[in-house]
Order: sequence, then C-alpha cells, then structure tokens
Amino acid sequence: MCYDSIGMCVMTSKNDQRRIAKYLGKQATLSERDELESWLEDVANHGIFKEYIKANYLINLSMDLYDSDNSKKQLLRLIEKEKKQYRLKRFYRAIKYAAAILFLIGIAYVFKNGYFTEAPKVKIPSDSITLQLENGNIEVINENGTTQVLDAEGKVVGAQKGNQLVYDDDAQIRELRHNTLTVPFGKQFEVKLSDGTKIYMNAGSVLKYPVKFIAGNKREVFLTGEAFFDVAPDSTHVFVVNAKTLNVEVLGTAFNVSAYPEDFNTDVVLVEGSVGMYANTKTLSEGTMIKPGFRGSFNELLKKTTTEAVDVGVYTSWMDGSLVFRNMPLKSIVRKLERQYNMEIIIVNEELKDETFNATFRNKPPLDKILNSFRRSYGIKHTIKDNAIYIN
Repeated sequence: MCYDSIGMCVMTSKNDQRRIAKYLGKQATLSERDELESWLEDVANHGIFKEYIKANYLINLSMDLYDSDNSKKQLLRLIEKEKKQYRLKRFYRAIKYAAAILFLIGIAYVFKNGYFTEAPKVKIPSDSITLQLENGNIEVINENGTTQVLDAEGKVVGAQKGNQLVYDDDAQIRELRHNTLTVPFGKQFEVKLSDGTKIYMNAGSVLKYPVKFIAGNKREVFLTGEAFFDVAPDSTHVFVVNAKTLNVEVLGTAFNVSAYPEDFNTDVVLVEGSVGMYANTKTLSEGTMIKPGFRGSFNELLKKTTTEAVDVGVYTSWMDGSLVFRNMPLKSIVRKLERQYNMEIIIVNEELKDETFNATFRNKPPLDKILNSFRRSYGIKHTIKDNAIYIN
C-alpha cells in the first residue's frame, strides 16, 4: 500500500495493517491500543492510517485530518477514551469473576463445615421396634434393654422395661403430645399408657398414643394392625380406638382389635365389658354395641357391621405365642404366618387360596414345623427359593 503526501510511495507493514484493522474492528487489546497511540505519535504514520482506512473501508478522510496538531489530539483523545472504557470493562469483568470465585469459595466453606448439609440419616433395620417422638425423632427400642423414655424436650415421661414401655401419669405435661410405636413383622411388644391402660401389640402393627392423657379430653389412640386392649376404667373420659375407618369406644373393658391395612374387615372381639363400634363419620348412637364373647366385623367396602358369637380364645391366643386357625382360608393363614415370622409366602396353586383349614400351634414353633405339619395333615407341599416360600 502507498500514500502520496510528499510524492513518495511508502509500504504499510503487515504489523501496521494488523494493528489498524484490530483497532477499527474493536478487537485490539489494551497493549495493542498503546502501541497504536505510540505509532501515531509519528506524523509520518498519519498518511498510512488514512490510506489504509480509505483503501479497506471506502472512507475518504479529509486530506488534512492528520495535518494539524488538533486532529492528532482528537484522535489520541478518542483512543484514550476507548482505552479507559476498555480498562473499565476489564475492571468490571475482573470484579465479576472475583465475586464469582468468592461466592464459590464461600459455598465450599459452608458445605465443608456442614451448614447446609443435612446430618447423615441413620439407616434403621427393618426388623427394629421403633419409637417416634412428637418432633419426628425416631429411636430404636432394644427389646432386652432398660432405659428412660424421654419426650422431645428431654423430659422423662416413662421407662422401658424389657418388652414393655410404661408411661408416667405424673409427667409434667399440659398438652397432648403423641408417640408412635412401630412393631415389625416377627415381633410383639407391650405399652402401658399413663392412665394405666395396657396394650399388647401384635406383629406388623403401629400405635399412635398420647404421652399423657389430658383431663377434659377423651382418651384416643390410633391403631394400624392388631392389638389387645385392657382399658383402665374412667367414667369421665371415654377411651376410643381409631382403627382405620372404624372407631371403638369404651369406658373400661378388655377387647381385641384387628385392623391390618390389607384386610377388608376390621374385627373387634370383646372379652369383657362392652364396646360400641361406629364408622369415623358416625357417632356412638349410630353404631353397634357388642357383648362379651362376640365379634363385631366392619366391612370397609360395604360400610356394614355384623356380629357373631365366637370362641374368644382363637382371637387372643397370639398373646401367649400360640397360633390358632379355625375354618380359616389358606390365604388368611398365610398372611398371619408372614406377619409372625417375617417371611414372604406365595401360594402358587390358586385353588388352595380359598380352601379352609383348622390347626393349632403352641409356643410359636419354627415356621418349618408349621409348614411340615400342613404337608403331613393336608398334603400341602412347599419349596423355599430366594428367601421366599412357595406353596404348591
């Protein structure tokens, strides 16, 4: 490239062309802008700058653009202005990156010190008896242990004595606070409530109850599964068992309630006293009264209650470790065995499911003895595979 300011032709170097092109394309770095400023200090380069723009951008700059000191000063001011803007942008960019880095460092510090990290959850074995407090904390109950029972605030409300929890009526509690006791398959447990009511929980059952009953309120507990209730008499405070969609109301009596989730019927068998059964959308006056020696069954599908005289011992034998089946379908027997022994049992032969059987087993013998007894007495065979029992 040539220019003709003094009648000569001077070639523009590649570096000069690159410097000017990057500047005009706003791609020049700060150091390259400094170089351009120094380069334009030489008046001889003004023509090169002008000719390059004219040749490459079709812009015809005034011939005297660089002939005066004023023009030079304007160009240099323009470059300096852009340099300041460039520095400012780079400063803000640096601030942005620094802030991002500090943020990441802060997050790392917070997580390292566990401020946002939840405490690792302790995995509770599925075969453990557990006690859930009002605040949601869960404690594992050692069946052979002896310890104090504390509430969510650390106050003593009772004690564990082996296979029983005993709550203290003298506990300084003025409002309803509930505990929830969960008994897994294969185990049983006992609870003595603050009013003296004794509850014997069968395998696979959950009971929610007040740590202490409050004067003026009904005594109400919530059961899923099976339990035997020996209710302490209190003529001024009725005792209500909420079992799924059924309420069982008493003042003081002994009865068994079976309300497992997978069963359509909720059964109440009365040993002594009297109880009233009614749906939780009804009242006692709309319910059914049961006499001792009778069983009341509430069918959830039909919303209907029936009563019949029964052998009470068949329904309460589980408390002493016995298993008694009377004219019971095999599918119902299997469900009871699964709960008592915490084993999966699958009936392969569909024809056997509704066939009824009679059997009595004392002192909870090993499961294989029960299965072998059914094989000898009824010709029912079984196989064991992958921790499950298959009845053929």
